[in-house]
Formats: sequence, C-alpha cells, structure tokens
Amino acid sequence: MEESSWIVRNVLGSGLDVDVTVCLMILLTCAIIFGVVYFCSRNLQLKPTGKQNFLEMVIDFVRKILSDNLPSKEVNNYHLLAFTLFLFILVSNILGLVTKIGMHNPQGEEIVYWKSPTADPLVTLTLAAIVILLTNYFGMKKFGIKGYFQNSFAEPAKFLMPIKLMEEFTNVLTLGLRLYGNIYAGEVLLTLISNLASSKGFLTFIPALPLQMIWIGFSVFIGAIQAFIFVTLSMVYLSHKVVAEH
Repeated sequence: MEESSWIVRNVLGSGLDVDVTVCLMILLTCAIIFGVVYFCSRNLQLKPTGKQNFLEMVIDFVRKILSDNLPSKEVNNYHLLAFTLFLFILVSNILGLVTKIGMHNPQGEEIVYWKSPTADPLVTLTLAAIVILLTNYFGMKKFGIKGYFQNSFAEPAKFLMPIKLMEEFTNVLTLGLRLYGNIYAGEVLLTLISNLASSKGFLTFIPALPLQMIWIGFSVFIGAIQAFIFVTLSMVYLSHKVVAEH
C-alpha cells in the first residue's frame, strides 16, 4: 500500500505544488512550542519551581552545547538560535510518534495527514540550509566580507579554499539527510508494526502491542538524540565562522 502526504497541485495556477500535511505539521509544531514556553514562563520566580524548572533545564542544556563549542563571550549571542532550533527539531521528531491519521483514496493510496515534519527530506534540508546560511551571515557580520573569507576559507592555507567551499554544500546534505533518515526510518518501522498488529487479529496484536510501545520509547530517545546532534553540529559549523583562526 503506497503512502503519501496531502498535496495540493498547481496552487492558484502557479504551477507549484504544496505539501499541506507538512505545512500543517510545522504550524502545529510552532504552536506546541509557543504554548509550552508560554506556560512554563508565566509567573517566573528567582527560585524556580515546577514548570519553570523544566524550562530552565532545557535552557541550561542548550547553553552547555554552546559553551562546549563557542567561546564564553559568544554564548549569549547565539543562545536563542540554538534554543529555538533544539525545541523545533525535538517536537518535530516526536510529533509523528503520537498518532497516525490517514485516509485511502480511490487509487488505493493512503494519504497521511499527521506525521513528523522532519520525516520529510525537504524540511530537514531546508533547516540545514538555513543553518549554513546563518553561520556564513554571522561570520560576515563579525569580520566583514574580506575578513570573513580570509578567516573561513583562506586559513590555514589558501590552496584549501576549493575544499572548504565544497564543504559548505556537503554540510547541508549531511546535516539534513542524517536527521531525515533517522526520523523517517523510525516512522516506517512504527507503521510496519501497526500493520503487523492488525493483519491477523489477536494472534498478531498481542505480541505487536509491547513491541510498539518499546519502539515508540526508543524512537523518542532517538528523536531527542538527533535534536542534540543537529544543534551540536550547527554550533560547530558556527564556531568555524565566528571564531578567528590562529
């Protein structure tokens, strides 16, 4: 049985196709993050308790990632970027584990209305491209255009410049496809286990249920690890742009 997102073809006669499923899931991800942060940041206290502890724990965790890869004086400049990236990717990774909503069209194709946004390669590659573009922008902002090219591409030797320029493109691919591959594979396996559970009634449902629970727990762990890896690598790339080579 084939499976695809809800896609609207040729929007307003523009010739463009829009993946409505992914767009809705991205909006839902943003709404969840806004709701959680808004709820946890109400009535802040000098001595945190309850919900404030959770928010500060995430903030401290992200801050530790930055402090491991950037000089202490640069941490505050990029903390909000790393915090936003981490929460967006974490929630996006886990969203498709909650449930699966889909309907079959007359052609026998299953149209999926609920899935993880990061299970789509265009989303993860776009996130990776944004990160790489921002790292270059911050490098130019700090050193100026001439100083930026000198620091990022001409050091430690000018003959390495073609390789370093190529790295900008390979970084987008590796950063985006690593995230996509892990999340997509997790959702595919969850779908296979669900199909197994419903294939032969109680005979397959009973062993498939604990297997499903175990895999959901493992997928949540993988989703968190991938969010950590994505932000860590992003900060490593950023450090190469905003920290002067010696």
